[in-house]
Amino acid sequence: MRILLRSSVFGATLAVLLFAGCAQTPISPTPASQPQAASKPAAPPQVVAAKTAFAPMYTAAHAWASDVVVLRMTAKELPGFKNSAGMAAQWEAVFAAPSLRQYRVFTYSITNIPPDTFKGVDAGLAMPWAGATRDAMPVDLGEFNIDSDAAYKAAAADAAEWLKKNPDKPLSTFEMGDTYRFQTPVWYVVWGTKKSGYATYVDASSGKVMKHS
Repeated sequence: MRILLRSSVFGATLAVLLFAGCAQTPISPTPASQPQAASKPAAPPQVVAAKTAFAPMYTAAHAWASDVVVLRMTAKELPGFKNSAGMAAQWEAVFAAPSLRQYRVFTYSITNIPPDTFKGVDAGLAMPWAGATRDAMPVDLGEFNIDSDAAYKAAAADAAEWLKKNPDKPLSTFEMGDTYRFQTPVWYVVWGTKKSGYATYVDASSGKVMKHS
């Protein structure tokens, strides 16, 4: 009887200890109950170089007309953003379709600004096109090698002395196109105005400064 009693007491004591040990074991939260990491805020849109904008615009233009050619590409500004060193918040490109005798203006914007500006590519209405002129010739894309940031760097280096003397003159024109005056397409970069400013032409094929005034 004593042996059975001790065995019963020992068994009861062991059960209490085991239960107590289990009760003190912390319960790990299930994945669903764990707090989720806070998502990082989206980075603000950044100004982009010309070729970044040109690729999607050309794709959209080519879908409109398979024989499309580009006549001009121009840096534009958007409220709240500062164009800098050949990078822009919006780029505008004029594409023409010889087979349709039409042209369209396409834009690429880095953000939405209601009611007229839409992020990404936007296309204007097709307009009549009389064909290439001496001042607006189709750009040979095989010679469009120099991106806008590199063109700006070359132009700024050429205009460095003038810019030091005229720090208040902002960049007023920054575009790429082809005319009868040059053998290759050029970047046309202007600070100030035509009457009171500095203009530089940068070869869009080689990156060399071709002329300034």
